[in-house]
Amino acid sequence: MKNSRYDSNVCHAKRTFDVLVALLILLATAPLFPFIALAIKVSSKGPVIYRQLRVGRCTPEKMDLFQIMKFRTMYIDAEQRSGAVWATENDPRITPVGRFLRKTRLDELPQLFNVLKGEMSMIGPRPERPAFYQKLEDEIPYFVERTYGVLPGITGLAQVNQGYDACIEDVRRKVGFDH
Repeated sequence: MKNSRYDSNVCHAKRTFDVLVALLILLATAPLFPFIALAIKVSSKGPVIYRQLRVGRCTPEKMDLFQIMKFRTMYIDAEQRSGAVWATENDPRITPVGRFLRKTRLDELPQLFNVLKGEMSMIGPRPERPAFYQKLEDEIPYFVERTYGVLPGITGLAQVNQGYDACIEDVRRKVGFDH
């Protein structure tokens, strides 16, 4: 039998941790935001912030969706030409500034606002795109179960050990870290 009071305290502690860490990182990195925004604007057309639909917290009964925020690293029409595909290391859709932002992970900084909004956590499995989710669920055992009741995160063991996904095999390797 689960102790709901314990579970509630753990959830509150994790949420407090997430908010405090997100605020501290935002305060420390806020001076970079105007420079990143300027570099993106000067190097390519389009908005500075890129929003994309992602799968959030899941249960067997429902799947929450949210708009993830990132600094834009691809040309504005990249997905119109290629459709929904994973980016590769030398992907021609990635701008030169975007390549630097991805390499340094600075493109992920706007996700701290997703954490403050309660859509993401600092630590947890990466949120996937709905377009990939069903295929991953069909092809990778326990893919969905690793996220039940858990907010997706900016970082975690899988992200630290694996990096960006470029194919289903990358996701398959990450699942072991998320259990």
